Amino acid sequence: MLGAGSWGINHVRVLAGEPRCKVVAVAEPDEAKRALIAELAPGARWTASAAAVLGAPDVDAVVIAAPASTHVELAIAAFEAGKHVLVEKPLARTLAEAQRVAAAAARAGTVGMVGHLMVFHSAVRRIRELLRSGSLGRPFYIHAMRVNLGRIRSDETALWCFGPHDLSMIDYILGEHPVTASACGTAVLQPGIEDVVFVTLRYASGILANLHLSWLHPRKERRFTLVCSQQMVELDDVSPEKLRIYDKGYDRPPAFTQFGEFLTIRDGDVHIPKVAMEEPLRAELRHFLDCIERGEKPVTDLAQGVRLTAILEAAERSVAAGGAPLPVADPAAWRDIQQL
Repeated sequence: MLGAGSWGINHVRVLAGEPRCKVVAVAEPDEAKRALIAELAPGARWTASAAAVLGAPDVDAVVIAAPASTHVELAIAAFEAGKHVLVEKPLARTLAEAQRVAAAAARAGTVGMVGHLMVFHSAVRRIRELLRSGSLGRPFYIHAMRVNLGRIRSDETALWCFGPHDLSMIDYILGEHPVTASACGTAVLQPGIEDVVFVTLRYASGILANLHLSWLHPRKERRFTLVCSQQMVELDDVSPEKLRIYDKGYDRPPAFTQFGEFLTIRDGDVHIPKVAMEEPLRAELRHFLDCIERGEKPVTDLAQGVRLTAILEAAERSVAAGGAPLPVADPAAWRDIQQL
């Protein structure tokens, strides 16, 4: 385990309770965390050195939950040491760096996975199933809101901190890569660190996706809305009722004309399906172990990490360009890497 900070300590907790693995070493420079690590994983060695963990012969796999700026070099070092690797989001800060990590994984031949936690949310998986079943109809647009007041970050913007969550959900549900990204942001609390960002993505299929990301907002909201031709579905992760399906929309008569008044509003029932919830982090780590045991490719593999980095990079450039729509790098770049 590399990093046991505010999020990494949760990895320690979950892995220590997983019977299929053993936490043997945790690298964490903050010695104040040593007592908590020992409480959660009594048999684990504590060290301040990542190299000591990567060089240990009794370490088969590592989870990287260190600061985002260290992800690339730590992940590459872990792959070069022959380890299976789960690296927290974001995978990298540039597309070129993400490609370097993917290439290192391809050379190592070990499992490489990105910690896109929301893909393992039970409600997100249900949305994907609903869309693929055809019951929702044709997707029109997505609106995602991930906002709250604090915690203030000094090492990444709201785009890079919150964006991977919703972008991974969209990537998983739609299975499409956007053509363009436009984004506007503002740095209210700290110069040069945008704490409020709005992102718009356009897809070749005509789908539009909009993200509102902020840690300067009066309420904590985690909403994901998918509007389709037959039904609309909303995930509200703050509510006890995670998922709502709305039988709402517009119907066209058989002999539809060009005049809009011939459209009829369909205002049907609201269905709240029962979704069996599991802690997403536990589901994510079990999937990581499954992939190691079976030699399978993770759902949130490095290819997805490269795709998302391409989107984030384009959005960041758009913010600097005043919100101009900019092309998102073609996914063919990461396909080539998989053949190395």
